[in-house]
Amino acid sequence: MIDNKIVLDELQSQFSTSILESNEDSDMLCLEIQPESLLDIMGYIKNKSEWELNFLTTLCATHYPESSGREIAMMYQLYSMKYGYRLRIKSFIPIANPTIDSLTSLFPSANWQERQEYDFFGVQFKGHPDLRRILNMDEMDYFPMRKEYVLEDDTRTDKEDSFFGR
Repeated sequence: MIDNKIVLDELQSQFSTSILESNEDSDMLCLEIQPESLLDIMGYIKNKSEWELNFLTTLCATHYPESSGREIAMMYQLYSMKYGYRLRIKSFIPIANPTIDSLTSLFPSANWQERQEYDFFGVQFKGHPDLRRILNMDEMDYFPMRKEYVLEDDTRTDKEDSFFGR
């Protein structure tokens, strides 16, 4: 059997300096890790045969413009079909150099998910076999999901960005 305590204790014993924070959200273990440790930690988790956390269900970015030096959050969720167990891993990277390792060598399904996050947030995935836009036009010179642009026309007075999560 697998549970949050077993996973957390094992990962802390193996990667104590790489795990920055841990908590539980709706009974799911959530870890914040150093971005440099992503490939090592994910490889360890995937190859831990007792856990069978071998399905990457989610890979996504989020932009936090107010968090200086850690504006881009990369979030990964793994799932064990055998045990019905979920694990969330987060890592923050600076917008000045939004680079993190690619997980395509561990999870082939990360290929298109990473391309999407590159396309919308500008995240550079080191080691990705074909990092290029997947949904937007190649000519675009910006990343539309970053919170760098006002949501409405500046001349409008009836709308405020704060109503839209900004």
